[in-house]
Amino acid sequence: MKHGAYLLNLGATPYLEAWDLQRALAAAVSQGAIPDTIILLEHPPVITLGRRTDGGAELHVPADADVEVVETDRGGKSTFHGPGQLVCYPILDLNRHGRDVKRYVRDLEESVIRTVGAFDLQASRIEGLTGVWLESPPRKICSIGVHIARWVTTHGYALNVDLDPAPFTEWISACGLEDAAFTTIARELGKPVAVDQVRSRAAAALEEVFGLALEELPAEGGAGLWPQPVHERISAKPMQAHPRSGEAVGVEQVVTRS
Repeated sequence: MKHGAYLLNLGATPYLEAWDLQRALAAAVSQGAIPDTIILLEHPPVITLGRRTDGGAELHVPADADVEVVETDRGGKSTFHGPGQLVCYPILDLNRHGRDVKRYVRDLEESVIRTVGAFDLQASRIEGLTGVWLESPPRKICSIGVHIARWVTTHGYALNVDLDPAPFTEWISACGLEDAAFTTIARELGKPVAVDQVRSRAAAALEEVFGLALEELPAEGGAGLWPQPVHERISAKPMQAHPRSGEAVGVEQVVTRS
């Protein structure tokens, strides 16, 4: 049986704005005010740092680079986001999806593998490495890093559609991997591919893997959810601080993938 869920197809969205949206939606999903929600978007150039990032060793951003650097609460190390990359933020209540963090990450990887497969590319997982890869030789096409609190997920994956992968190797040691090769759907196909060509494939794969029936919400005027008093009230409700870390009380998992 499929669960009803929302789909938000957004355009280029600043990273911090998208992160605020994720937290607001996660609060609403946690309270049962809205169903599971999938966000698909692109970011302007930004380097995000996961909790395991060693900034001194991983970051070598040129002084004149036009890129934002943001510390996050997701697992993993550093990665790059930019135009031409499809970023997916699933806001899912894992109480409806098995309450199994490892299974959730495997399912997220599976949805990426199916998305890439729709373009006749065979992607896979590689033992001991993170994300989703094409093999022979290994080439990384998607980074994954998630955060889970109260069994509600935030962050997600970044699929390289059609962008210059140079920042992954020239600006950072992406995901802490030295000498890793990065690729894109367009590079593998030998032709331009628009992010909008991938959105519907990604949404269909998420529906299949997670048993969702997605209803697309209009993105005009924000995310299509605002202003609605119940959502504003829930998103504004302060979360009880963790006595040691200051993070939200409840089940919290940070998956160290990128």
